[in-house]
Amino acid sequence: MADELPASPPEARALETAIARDIHAGVLAPGSWLKQIALQERYGRSRGDVRRALDKLVAQRLVQQVRNFGYRVRGLEDSWLDELRQVRLILETAAAALMSGPVDRADLARLRELAETFSQAVAHGTILQQNEANLAFHNGLLELCPNRELARMIAETRMRMPAAPLTQWSQPGWIEESARHHHAMVDALEAGDQQAFASVVRAHIRAPQRPQPLAAPPARERRRSVTDASSAD
Repeated sequence: MADELPASPPEARALETAIARDIHAGVLAPGSWLKQIALQERYGRSRGDVRRALDKLVAQRLVQQVRNFGYRVRGLEDSWLDELRQVRLILETAAAALMSGPVDRADLARLRELAETFSQAVAHGTILQQNEANLAFHNGLLELCPNRELARMIAETRMRMPAAPLTQWSQPGWIEESARHHHAMVDALEAGDQQAFASVVRAHIRAPQRPQPLAAPPARERRRSVTDASSAD
């Protein structure tokens, strides 16, 4: 049947990215079980496509395969999060050093608008709106990195980590501090102060909150049931 044909490489990559984005945002929560039927319905893809995407995400350590039970979102182990945080520090500090040149006025205006959008989401928006605004700011910032391969590596590393609402923003005052950091980054870029910019970038990558225990494996008879992971609102 046509709908059982394997996805093309771009389509397969899009499915992996979509699942990874939902994991990053907490829509598919750490430790939750990923039922393939539910994922087929959610993303409109075949069982084979979903299985191949999950195997790719296992290789990226975003998903864990448990023998005789299936797949689940990898839990937030302390050592794993610390290692990814160290990688982020290395990559984003290197990117900051490359972004020391003059920044176009239009780019500065766009970044300042994105920073203000996040500040407004912090004050009045939902968690989902805050997360989307945060991602938009950081994606806009990465567009200024002249080394596109480095920018890609940073984006991929960020996608492998849980989103800030899951690890940082639950702590009092941290989301407000993130908003201040965004504006401080724009100010430093506008002033051409590379040292100040790099300092804010390093401060922005903070240690994650301690993880919650993993969920127990589902009962055998419910192995193919629909996942109950839901989006934050």
